[in-house]
Amino acid sequence: MKRIALVSPGTKTSDMNNGNRYFRAFFEELDRLGYVEGQNLSVERYSGEGRIKHFADLAHDVVGTRPDLIYAMSGPLALLFKAATATIPIIAISADPIALGLVPSIARPGGNITGVSVDAGIQIWGKRLGLLAEARPHLANARFLSSQALWERTSGSAAAVQEAARQAGINMLGTLLTTISEQAYKPAFRLMEQDRVDSLVVSDEPDHLPYLKAITELAANTRIPAVYPYRAFVDVGGLMAYSTDLVDVQQRCANLVYRVLKGDNPGDIPFYQQTRFELIINLKTAKALDLPMPTTLLVRADEVIE
Repeated sequence: MKRIALVSPGTKTSDMNNGNRYFRAFFEELDRLGYVEGQNLSVERYSGEGRIKHFADLAHDVVGTRPDLIYAMSGPLALLFKAATATIPIIAISADPIALGLVPSIARPGGNITGVSVDAGIQIWGKRLGLLAEARPHLANARFLSSQALWERTSGSAAAVQEAARQAGINMLGTLLTTISEQAYKPAFRLMEQDRVDSLVVSDEPDHLPYLKAITELAANTRIPAVYPYRAFVDVGGLMAYSTDLVDVQQRCANLVYRVLKGDNPGDIPFYQQTRFELIINLKTAKALDLPMPTTLLVRADEVIE
């Protein structure tokens, strides 16, 4: 019996099962590979509940249980686990793991960590901002929704989106969250509405994923066009996403879990870097925002939800 710890930054432990399409993809892939929960696999689920300041304590507590493997579903969480243990294997979902300081190399991560990078490089943030500018020309007052910790880093997605905005002549400020919870988003959107924000770029932090519906509904209610990093946002009413496939991410992480449980050294397994990204547009949301989508943008979309 192998014992693994699943650690999400915000998803409730009760939702980390086959009822969630992304976790279902993870467990089905593990089943296919021969690891079945309750038979030869014990799964312990943990949630950071969006309380970023408590992530370090959570990492310490999980490491104290000495699982055979830790699956950390965000870069910042993985970084805390890296600080807490040099021996327990860690599989991580991360943006740029090198920029984050998680590993020194994609090809040879070293140490006890490997995983999947959902970032195609910092240029993707200029691409997302450019797509939003096509949908909503003459942007002037944009915001980047992220944790305060991400915004304050000197490299990575926040720095990239600021540079892309500068080059495009768009004023870009941060809408920053010290705690990520449904309650924290409401005053953030209220303030953006008061400031007459005309566009929003949402960070790719997995911490947002438990609150897909809340975020997209607040964007709709405040009539702020937004571009998202994952298609899951568009599926529940978000305007548009230029995104990787999170089902594929979970399946690849399941494969990494399998390899490590079978004895492979995580430090010798290259980080998998996603290379295929899709443009998804919700035309119904665009119409509700009175936002006429250019035909040139619609024909380039991989999928249009009507």
